[in-house]
Order: sequence, then structure tokens, then C-alpha cells
Amino acid sequence: MCNLYSSTTTQEAMRQLFDVPADRDHLGNFAPLSAIYPKYSGPVVRLNSEGRRELVAMHWGFPMPQVSKKTGKPILPKAINNARDDKLQSSPFWRGSFEERRCLVPATSFCEAKGRNPANYYWFGLDDPDPDARPPFAFAAIWRHWRGDIKGALVEMDAYSIITTSPNELVRQIHPDRMPVILHPGAYEQWINGAPGEAAELLRPFPASRMRVVRSGDGVKEDVV
Repeated sequence: MCNLYSSTTTQEAMRQLFDVPADRDHLGNFAPLSAIYPKYSGPVVRLNSEGRRELVAMHWGFPMPQVSKKTGKPILPKAINNARDDKLQSSPFWRGSFEERRCLVPATSFCEAKGRNPANYYWFGLDDPDPDARPPFAFAAIWRHWRGDIKGALVEMDAYSIITTSPNELVRQIHPDRMPVILHPGAYEQWINGAPGEAAELLRPFPASRMRVVRSGDGVKEDVV
């Protein structure tokens, strides 16, 4: 499960990494983000209507409408920020997005918490000889357009959800159930443009030998270098 991650790569570096030309970069003046939470925006690489890669900002978490148990009236939608790899093709909630709208989520680290009162936060990133380095990578994700009511107003937005899978040996020590799917750069095209069966082949844990804990501690809710 992933409820917090960072994306501190510069905008220009993201364009180079994901092969997105400047004219299809729609992030505006993007500021590196040391902490991204559900219901907030993050950068996403997706295919546009012409089948070409573009960089856009999206809302993290597929909105799920909710109603108040007391009044029966609509309340703020719940953000479903993770999608299980074993549910993508069987659940109607995820299937259409997996088959038609796969995307990449640029990141530099992700966080898992362990314990309570206080919780220790562990930030995971890619391995590098420099302890302050944050090599960029991408989560496998899906997106959809949503239109619905928020506090009495009609809202339309594009939203993404990050795919999770079983954890590798490193992440399992902190979170024994799930971890985000991290894609090798050579698999980016297969994920966003391949057939559903080809994309499903990529849903596996990233090698623990290529990862490390880059930051940890009580209340460490940002990955600030």
C-alpha cells in the first residue's frame, strides 16, 4: 500500500526520462514535491488523444462517491489511491482503466509507516552510492476521468491510482502486504502501450537488491534532501 511518495525530479529531467517533448509538457511551472498525499495532485505521463506521451498533473486517487450515514446526503468522495494487481482484470471498478488508460507516475521515493503513537516512517528509493541521491523512477498506474458532486458543486477531473503488488524482501520488513509496482525504464512503453496481457506481465515486485531505505524516523513525513 502506498499513501505517501515524493517526486523531486526537475521538470526538464522528467521530459528526458519519459521522452516527452516540451510542447506536450502541460505541468506549467512544476515545483519538485517532497511529499505527495492522496487527494492532491502529482505529475503523470500518459498518452494523449493522438497516442503520444504527455506530462500532466492529476488528482491522486480514484474518487468514490460517499453519502453521510446520518443525513443520507453526499459527502466528500473517498480517494482510492491504490489498485491491487490481482484485481485489475476482475473488478469492474479497475478493469476499464487497466485495459485502456495505463500511465506512469514519476517518483523519487515512497513511504511506508510502521507502528503507532508514534509511527516510524520509512522512505524507500533506488540504490545509489550517494546517500543524498534520489534516482528517478516510475510507478505503474492507471487513470480515469471523473465527473461528480463535491460539496454541492459539479466537478470534473482526471485522477490516477498506483498499482500495488506483493512486497519484496526489503519492503516486507516494514509493510508485509503490498508495495507499489516500480517499472524498469525499458518497460515503460510496454506498460502504457501494450496489450492488457503484456502489461500484466510487468506486475511484480521490483528487486530488493536495487533499492534502499533513504530516510527513516519518527514523524518523517517528507523526503527532503
